[in-house]
Amino acid sequence: MIQALVFGGAFNPPTIAHIEVVNAIRKTIGYDLVVFVPSKQSYIQDVQKKDYAFSNEERYRMLEEIAKSRDWMMVSDYELTLDHQPKSYETLCHLRSQGIQGKLLFGSDKLCELEHGWKFVDALCKEFGIVVMMRNHDDVTKMIEEDPYLKSLKPYMTLVETPYVYQEISSSQVRALLADFEGNQNELKELLLEEVIAYIAREAYAKSDD
Repeated sequence: MIQALVFGGAFNPPTIAHIEVVNAIRKTIGYDLVVFVPSKQSYIQDVQKKDYAFSNEERYRMLEEIAKSRDWMMVSDYELTLDHQPKSYETLCHLRSQGIQGKLLFGSDKLCELEHGWKFVDALCKEFGIVVMMRNHDDVTKMIEEDPYLKSLKPYMTLVETPYVYQEISSSQVRALLADFEGNQNELKELLLEEVIAYIAREAYAKSDD
């Protein structure tokens, strides 16, 4: 059974922060593999209410382009193939059936959602475990100690510091700059990997010529 971190999200589009932060955390806890699991376009638009969502195929292909040169990175299209957006526990169970025993990786901003916004949390924690990316402005230890529910999950959590240099980068920031893709090339190079910029130039924005 392969041990891996499992990192789900919109990746709309994947930024430098998505990749570099996760790789730093992977090294910190000594794992060999991170599985990126992009969520469905319909979930991003209808539930998360994002202003724009790249298609399922576009986000998956961008991640695949990045993974080509990173042997520690794997991309799963499991959630994209379903007719619904599965819960994280379902995704972890699926990956386990494929020989990957994962720990779920997410940011400390998600902790406040666990008790009332997530399903199967107890099973997820006990069977898989959670790795929490701590942001510098969050006092995660205090948050957990003062919340009885989170404190009960503490034995199943691994807390890891997030490199500060990447904490202010967001996909929404990138999407705003993409409104003028050619004019914002310098800014985009600070936020996106070369593989993503090349993909967007070649595929996504080629649509405007159709």
